[in-house]
Amino acid sequence: MSANSRLTVAVHALTWIELHRRHGYDISTSEEISESVNTNPVVIRRLLGELRAAGLVESRRGSGAGWTLARELESITLLEVYEAIEPGPVFGMHRATPNQGCPIGHGIQPTMQNIYADVEDVLRGELARTTLAEVLRGVLAAR
Repeated sequence: MSANSRLTVAVHALTWIELHRRHGYDISTSEEISESVNTNPVVIRRLLGELRAAGLVESRRGSGAGWTLARELESITLLEVYEAIEPGPVFGMHRATPNQGCPIGHGIQPTMQNIYADVEDVLRGELARTTLAEVLRGVLAAR
């Protein structure tokens, strides 16, 4: 299994848009953002589309097309970004119901669901405590 990088890429894009604005640019294009992320602009457009649906970014079409933040970076938490792009649970269960005649098959899902619920509560709490402004400060301090 590979790790999911969608949250990291979304945070990268959002903080890039803000830094670009601070450098005097009103709008950011998916092509510009994709150069920083080192991915295809289509990947960025799809991700920003999900963030737009959540009210975190706005887009402009036509001449001067591009993306802007819908709110101040200080008011956007990592949890909001996470929920915009990963609306389901962090961990999943088996695709098919395990053998209920087996002691492990019978008890694995309820046991793991309880553990996962606790882990998810901690994860969501940590993400809710961190704003994108804090992330950008950390990024700039790492230079």
